[in-house]
Amino acid sequence: MDSRRESSETLRNKCAACYRQYNRMDHLVEHMKVNYHSVHEPRCGVCGKHCRSLESLREHLIGPLPKVECARVFAVRGCSICLNIFDSTATVRYHRAACQYTRAAPMPRGGITGRAVALACKMVGGGSDGSVDLCARVCLIGEDENTIFQTYIKPAAPVTNYRYEVTGIRPEYLRDAMPLKVAQRRIQEILCNGESLWKLRPRSYGRAKILVGHGLDHDLERLGLEYPAFMIRDTAKYPPLMKTSKLSNSLKYLTQAYLGYDIQTGIQDPYENCVAAMRLYIRMRSQAHPRDYNSGSGEAQNNYPAWRQRELERMSPEELLALSASDYYCWCLDY
Repeated sequence: MDSRRESSETLRNKCAACYRQYNRMDHLVEHMKVNYHSVHEPRCGVCGKHCRSLESLREHLIGPLPKVECARVFAVRGCSICLNIFDSTATVRYHRAACQYTRAAPMPRGGITGRAVALACKMVGGGSDGSVDLCARVCLIGEDENTIFQTYIKPAAPVTNYRYEVTGIRPEYLRDAMPLKVAQRRIQEILCNGESLWKLRPRSYGRAKILVGHGLDHDLERLGLEYPAFMIRDTAKYPPLMKTSKLSNSLKYLTQAYLGYDIQTGIQDPYENCVAAMRLYIRMRSQAHPRDYNSGSGEAQNNYPAWRQRELERMSPEELLALSASDYYCWCLDY
């Protein structure tokens, strides 16, 4: 009897999101405090389990040690790019044709808001050993993948390594290139779009553009620009696109895994990187999440205060999950 009672109690203390089980209810409450489960997390289409990232979901479905039943269903009716489950194999085949992109095929224009601009840079080397990154080329595109601004930039410091095998940049390209200060002003005008930078606020940024890219902190630093963090959508730092170890994935890997084509196979074109980052952003923005506007603010929210401990311990796992909020801003809220 005791063992059966313990088993029943353990099942009652099972997280409704990730299905971890605990011996005591207060342990489950502590789990909910630190994990920030929400409707914005990637979920398995078979068992409904919440995963912290798409990488975790991929491991759950097709990893070295997947969940057997989920892997069986996914092998027949799952898409290996978006990781969704469909009604039949025929539906999967039809879906896959639209889900997988190529370098040449433009993103579908349906639902495009035009509020985002993608930026990518190419760096040459400065310093005595050529290890100092100097911005020598920049590209900005819109959501329609048309180029808004693209130019070579004359670095402020001497170039000691043009890194031609990767950048394709030769000395003559930079000889009469645009000065960095001029490029800074031009990019700032495009991003602010007539708005004053100091007036921008979350959810009320007027005509200013959302800035999309991969590793944008480094690019903006090399360009000598500042832009509000709440206006930046960085595919290197977006939790659902990160590794299970919470480290960044490369843009090359993300494009291959979640768009279905290869980039950076030779000399790297900043336009190609812009397109990949923009497509990833639009795909993440288009996730069909329930519209939960109380979560996903980007601030760690603790909805389980100590003074409610006894009340929380009497709640069901489903009620605890309903209280939980995301600790990152989900891009689906950009709609």
